[in-house]
Amino acid sequence: MFHHRTGRAASSWLIPMLLSGLLLAQSPPDASAISRRAMSLLLAGRYSELEDMFTPEMRAQLTEDVLRSQIAPQMRSLGAVEQAGEPVIQPAGSLTVAVINVKFSSAAIDWRFSVNHQGKIAGLFFQPADAAHSPVWQHPAYSRPESFREREVTIGDGAWKLPGTLALPGNANGAVPGVVLVHGSGPLDRDETIGANKPFRDLAEGLASRGIAVLRYEKRTKVYASRMAGFKDFTVQQETVEDAVKAVALLRAQPEIAASRVFLLGHSLGGYMAPRIAQQDARLAGVILLAANVRPLEDLLLDQLRTIGLSGPDLEKAKADVLRSLPESYSSDLKTYNPAEEARQIAAPMLILQGERDYQVTMTDFNLWKSALAGNPNVTFHSFPSLNHLFLPGQGPSTPAEYAQASHVDAEVIDQIAGWVKHVH
Repeated sequence: MFHHRTGRAASSWLIPMLLSGLLLAQSPPDASAISRRAMSLLLAGRYSELEDMFTPEMRAQLTEDVLRSQIAPQMRSLGAVEQAGEPVIQPAGSLTVAVINVKFSSAAIDWRFSVNHQGKIAGLFFQPADAAHSPVWQHPAYSRPESFREREVTIGDGAWKLPGTLALPGNANGAVPGVVLVHGSGPLDRDETIGANKPFRDLAEGLASRGIAVLRYEKRTKVYASRMAGFKDFTVQQETVEDAVKAVALLRAQPEIAASRVFLLGHSLGGYMAPRIAQQDARLAGVILLAANVRPLEDLLLDQLRTIGLSGPDLEKAKADVLRSLPESYSSDLKTYNPAEEARQIAAPMLILQGERDYQVTMTDFNLWKSALAGNPNVTFHSFPSLNHLFLPGQGPSTPAEYAQASHVDAEVIDQIAGWVKHVH
């Protein structure tokens, strides 16, 4: 998990690096050729020449040193380049986005270059390849699609309304318990899609198959990325908290839902912010944290940078460069936020789950939760030796490339959550 400025960061499996400026709405000159050249320079390690292609805003933050100290190690971790595709052009408001799929030996990555009307690169964003280049998601073995139905819903009714999906058990007698899923960092969809993996869809189908309704929704930073990128005083309240509170209220109002048995499940950033969300909705029946950090942003960042091979002065410089990319309002808000302290004030039961192979939010944070909430009989802890940050199974140290491999949230996680929800009254 990595906190970031909205609309300006990669998915949670890579350190964020999407930096864009305010641009005029005109057609850019030959975005295909521009992106091809930029990709070639990036793969060749010719960072000075690549930097010359950036807008002034990009050059101020994504410097040659940042490219060398942050992007290069992550690229090396993906292995040798096997194939680079042709750019696919996508309009994006005042920008044109060129997407180039590059197949490395361990993963396929989509590189998105945002080009402005002057032919300058205003944004660089990379993530596991989209569905066109990834294996098709399939229902996990524990999902029983015939046992539940889904309907589309809308969270909120104002300028920031969001599309969502409500999974409802089909064979329930009377009102059922319900869970709202709150995303990790990044402009994520309702399934929390990363490569071929859809952990939130796994959770929704697994829990709905066990008699529990689940509401999941598109994140505001995905639906309104261009609008939010211009905000100067942006905080995690706008990124995550406000929409989660609205989603809880919507689920509680559904006729099939037992209003007194609505739960919140936060993953990664969503888990980190779950205590604040619970403070803004005191009616929650319970709170579930998956891979939630206790430590502040800079401590997590050090762990992630070490994982991609940085150390010494390079490590410190990379950390400083990333932190400078965050808006001051965002950083200031989190400096005063203590999730453990706020969690102590939550009366509702809590379930805290952690993958022991998670390199983004580690067992250090899980143990801090245990220390902070020791003696509270309403808190249940469980860790899973073979699971990573997405609660997918594996062996050995977890790496960024692992997220591009198709898998499913482990069945034991589904069982733990379902059993706990049904036990809480």
